Amino acid sequence: MRHAEGSLLTIDLDGRTTTATDVGDELATFVGGRGIATKLAHDRIPFDADPFGPGNRVYFSTGPLQQSGMSFTGRMNCTGLSPLTDGLVSANAGGFVSRNFVGTGHSVVEIAGAADELLALHVTDDGVEFEPVPDLEGATVPEVTGYVQSEHDLDSEHVACIGPAGENRVRFACVMTSETRAFGRGGLGAVLGSKNVKLVTFEGDSAPDVDLPQGVQSEVHREAATADDLFKRQGTTGDTEFINDNFSLPTRYFEKYSFDEVAGIGGDAVESKKYKRGSCSMCAYACKLPTRDEATGLETEGPEFETVFSFGSNLEVGDIVDVMKSNKLCDVHGLDTISAGNAVAAYLKAEDEFGNVDLIHETVEKIAAREGIGDLLAEGVHRAAPELGVPDYTVKGLEFAAHDGRVLHGQALSYAVANRGADHMYSTTMRQEYSGEYDPETLEDKPALVARNENHAAFRDSGVVCAFGGGSGHVTNDHLAALFDCDYEDLQRVGARVVELERHFNNKRGMDRDDDVLPYEIPGIEAALDEYYAVRGWNDDGTVPDETVSEYAQAD
Repeated sequence: MRHAEGSLLTIDLDGRTTTATDVGDELATFVGGRGIATKLAHDRIPFDADPFGPGNRVYFSTGPLQQSGMSFTGRMNCTGLSPLTDGLVSANAGGFVSRNFVGTGHSVVEIAGAADELLALHVTDDGVEFEPVPDLEGATVPEVTGYVQSEHDLDSEHVACIGPAGENRVRFACVMTSETRAFGRGGLGAVLGSKNVKLVTFEGDSAPDVDLPQGVQSEVHREAATADDLFKRQGTTGDTEFINDNFSLPTRYFEKYSFDEVAGIGGDAVESKKYKRGSCSMCAYACKLPTRDEATGLETEGPEFETVFSFGSNLEVGDIVDVMKSNKLCDVHGLDTISAGNAVAAYLKAEDEFGNVDLIHETVEKIAAREGIGDLLAEGVHRAAPELGVPDYTVKGLEFAAHDGRVLHGQALSYAVANRGADHMYSTTMRQEYSGEYDPETLEDKPALVARNENHAAFRDSGVVCAFGGGSGHVTNDHLAALFDCDYEDLQRVGARVVELERHFNNKRGMDRDDDVLPYEIPGIEAALDEYYAVRGWNDDGTVPDETVSEYAQAD
């Protein structure tokens, strides 16, 4: 099986030292990206680590496809112990940083320990520079990238950084790259903030060779370039009105299932503000959404569908420009738009202030600064809900995405069992329910489907290949098998190992079946959990037997 090439570079912030380690055997088993990072995190982060303590580690990693010229490969992975869920979390971001990362010659960069002052880390194929950056304290994401451009002659495509939210340890702070692309979910920006790392740059000309089949690359690239897909024009917002009219677009902090003003925030509204094409590295699909409002001069990238939900329908905001401003504020300060929007929605429900746009934007800034009510909301909905007196719409502490499990029961099961919590990308089971391939309002046949989808997503994030590639039908399972020189079922086994290690790590932190719960009732969920655990070969309490993972990871 093809896999990423390159060493593990460990950056020890305590001693300001670096070590390069050969991880070829691990890459052969876990391929790259999320897989290799999960393996390393499982074995090297203490099971009892504090997410904000020096024992936590952050992993940046790529896969073999980042050494190709193929569309849908401009992404990379970030992994660590989440301060929001208290379990392992992986996030991936698009943009252009992945190719610059590969140029360093490393497959994984591990950041360990904690610095005694605010630092920039400059990773090249010649080594690492530890640069004190006290003047960047409190700097926004654009201010950070401006500094790197002026002082190091590197543009935003070389940078992974945090904004004020990360420094202030907002539990859903992002790591940002290219200013508008986010390693979004789970609060890894806050982990970098706890380590006093403001930014990391990647640069070099030492990308290892990976021999990938040219025919498959050309076929995928050609399809991406020539496809006439709605998503190429409207990104993920293209299905907004379809979902609202036929399933559910959560509204008023999940009180309602549809939004009367959806036309004002849907795909056509977003496309009307799009002023040029946007893409990730090497990608001809170009589905990104650079948007501008001529009346105000506001420019941002997006919003994508999840932000249209979190800062639109769920807050009863029906003007796309207002959603664009929320999106911009989150990017500038380094906040996950899904979690931030849900936190604001919980606050608006408590105050009966749905639709108050000025209050929404003011609250986003207060969250980033941990000022006033923002200090409570920065803890996330799970921790804030009891004090606000509102329902806790989270799973494992992670706020819900837009795809409503109350009408998509397979997606509900996915939210319940996902090691990341209420994250729609962990299995993307909603796709088969939206399409009608599976009846959405039943759990029949869903446990095995969720498990296979999770395995596929885990491998996809190890490769690393964009979810849009598969979702749009342009990167098929046959393509993946050819790219990685194996049978598709081999890829499923890699994904299963990744999911299993995440679950085992979380089990060692005390999580089990009692954490696989939803804030609403779904008929047959307990039987579906039993079946899902049986499919996985796990115990009926949702734990992984130590002997199951001992073959490829430490068990205790």
